[in-house]
Amino acid sequence: MKTGFWTGRARPLARRAVMGALLAALGCLTMAPALQAAEAYPSKPITLILPFPPGGATDVQLRALALAAQRELGQPIVIVNRPGVGGTLGPAAMAQSAAPDGYTIALIAATLFRLPHLMKVSYDPVADFSYLICLTGYTNGLVVRQDAPWKTVQDLLADARKQPGAISFGSTGRGSSGHIAMERLARAAGVQFNFIPYKGMAEETAALLGGHLMVISDPGWGALAESGKARVLATLGESRLKRWPEVPTLRELGFDLVVNSPIGLAGPRGMDPKVVKVLHDAFRKAMADPGFNRALEQNDQVPLYLSAEDYTRYAAEQTAREKVFVQELGLKLD
Repeated sequence: MKTGFWTGRARPLARRAVMGALLAALGCLTMAPALQAAEAYPSKPITLILPFPPGGATDVQLRALALAAQRELGQPIVIVNRPGVGGTLGPAAMAQSAAPDGYTIALIAATLFRLPHLMKVSYDPVADFSYLICLTGYTNGLVVRQDAPWKTVQDLLADARKQPGAISFGSTGRGSSGHIAMERLARAAGVQFNFIPYKGMAEETAALLGGHLMVISDPGWGALAESGKARVLATLGESRLKRWPEVPTLRELGFDLVVNSPIGLAGPRGMDPKVVKVLHDAFRKAMADPGFNRALEQNDQVPLYLSAEDYTRYAAEQTAREKVFVQELGLKLD
């Protein structure tokens, strides 16, 4: 009979235990680079899809915000302008094709929540996006050229009654907040306008100043009005604006019409919550950047912060609200 610690039966068991420990240690060493890589996000440039053309108010704001956010992230943020379909083409393409790794994100406009109820789309606004942060909200206005014959909204509507369909208005795409607002105003006032969709405010401004368009129903009109080239007949917010106290709201004029149009950022569905947090935190800090806030102030916008969780909730609630609203108006774009 052999004596000592290692008995004949214990040796294989001990050997297996030692081998198991060695394999576990090797596994940890193998996993370490992968864990470090995951923790190192971001390790390359991030693409931010802006669904409007260059040169508009949103383009200026987002470029200022991106500069501030990339200082927090330690990686460049590359702006890619992809306009179309009322500001939904870029986010929709991202939702269909981009990897949920945090390296492709997009600006989200309110049209994204409305359009599925107006026409067939390729995305689900609730299920197909990872919402990161809400940033601000647009301030829509009814804007005409300085030499236009209309000094007030009442003047505009009176002329529209005399000439059904003769007065053209522009907005950023079919189904946009500006488009729907003017359709609601026309219905409430018993008039008819001629709608012309544009890809962005820069195109609308050129058309207005060139005499190809009579009215703009959109945000981003601050610089145009300040230059003295345009007149703001009314704004579509809850109350008068600080910089334009003489301009009434449509609600003041007797129309129950208020446009709230928040914008924010989102990525494709299925993003890692840790990556969502990194992006959220960087853009949350960037919202305090003076350059970003100057760009907002120029267009009478203020920061409108919602966390990733609150913005996700808002997206679901707003999508449901837009469905009811569209059904009540009987609108359809197909």
